[in-house]
Amino acid sequence: MARIHARVKGKSGSKKPLDSKVPKWIEKKPKEIVALVEKLAKQELGSSQIGLTLRDSYGVPSVKLITGKSISEILKEAKLVGKVPEDLKNLIKRAITIRKHLDLNRKDNFSRRGLQLTEAKIRRIQKYYKTKGVLPADWNYHPDRAELLVD
Repeated sequence: MARIHARVKGKSGSKKPLDSKVPKWIEKKPKEIVALVEKLAKQELGSSQIGLTLRDSYGVPSVKLITGKSISEILKEAKLVGKVPEDLKNLIKRAITIRKHLDLNRKDNFSRRGLQLTEAKIRRIQKYYKTKGVLPADWNYHPDRAELLVD
């Protein structure tokens, strides 16, 4: 499959280990890991940041392998999920920073192209989430109101 903007083929970065058993060296119980996920979510970390923190600081290689649920499923059960999905929120933040950069540097056409690509990706993901029912059908991305969506 080709890359989205580069028209070249490539392999994705990291891969999950093939082992489907919980390693013996893990000392934490599934309930403790769920509590850690909820604690980190209350510190306003995203699900990807929670996974990195659990891996790096607590030595948890895979939350799904140990608990049987993904981080996002745990957050949904605890009702700690935001209105906008994390990947869409990160793209909107990127578009906001590019727009601020373009206000200061009006002739930066490379950044203008980057903004076009980013906003196209926002629209595609928005369409996907609408069909899946994650976002309401009347939800739309507007650059003027983008900062309100992120906060």
